[in-house]
Amino acid sequence: IVFSLAAALPLSIAMFFSPLLERALSPLLIASQAIPVFAVAPLLVVWFGYGTGSKVIMAALIIFFPVTVTLLQGFKSCDPGYQRLFFVMGADFRKTLRFLYWPWALPYFFAGLRVAVSVAAIGAVIGEWVGSLEGLGYLMMQANARLRVDMVFACVVLLSCIGLLLWGGVSRLEARYVRWNQDTKEIQTNK
Repeated sequence: IVFSLAAALPLSIAMFFSPLLERALSPLLIASQAIPVFAVAPLLVVWFGYGTGSKVIMAALIIFFPVTVTLLQGFKSCDPGYQRLFFVMGADFRKTLRFLYWPWALPYFFAGLRVAVSVAAIGAVIGEWVGSLEGLGYLMMQANARLRVDMVFACVVLLSCIGLLLWGGVSRLEARYVRWNQDTKEIQTNK
């Protein structure tokens, strides 16, 4: 998750402030999602070996796209009136990013992150299917080869629980760091 965020945050900021960069990279981002994850997994194992590295990179690749796209969309959705206000008040790039664009984009960011972490476990399992001798994916493959449906089902349930825990963790972070959005939701529901 950390690797994906370290790449997605600066890239989405750069794409927001440079429409030329966005036009150049958007087709590549979209094309990257058209490639099946199963096709990339063997390449990662060849390049990074059978260890944890290929699994981490697989999960990071899956997380990267939704976080980048939703954060960019959040920046773009910022109210032009507030943008003009910050300009008139003489706010520099860093202040505008910190006090306007970032808070405005946070709900989008967390929405993308919730989706991303729930499927990140899938990426790690695919990495384990292709090139690992340990982990939940390896256990699923072994159970499947031995026709142990009970073990496969147990692994699926465990994966679902991991996804739910990650989803809940991100939701808790969102509730902590985007309190104003929670207040807005409560006001809208009480109308």
